Amino acid sequence: MARSLDLQAFIVRSRVLKLYRQALRITSRAPTHTRDELRQTVRQEMEKNRHCDDKQRIRFLVSEGLRRLKELDEMLDMQGH
Repeated sequence: MARSLDLQAFIVRSRVLKLYRQALRITSRAPTHTRDELRQTVRQEMEKNRHCDDKQRIRFLVSEGLRRLKELDEMLDMQGH
């Protein structure tokens, strides 16, 4: 049975899913030989923290994920991808 989410939990969940989609989009720009490894890393990070219920920790993880994605995006831009 699906559990219902309060508004805050719904918003946090949507931010996490948005981060995941952004990560997959950015990894698609990576060179072919590293793309699968990057996607696997993204998936492992998401799975590792999947059952975290601490909202403050989740907010930290999302902000850290956004920071790391920005770095990856900039690195890919510098390499011309």
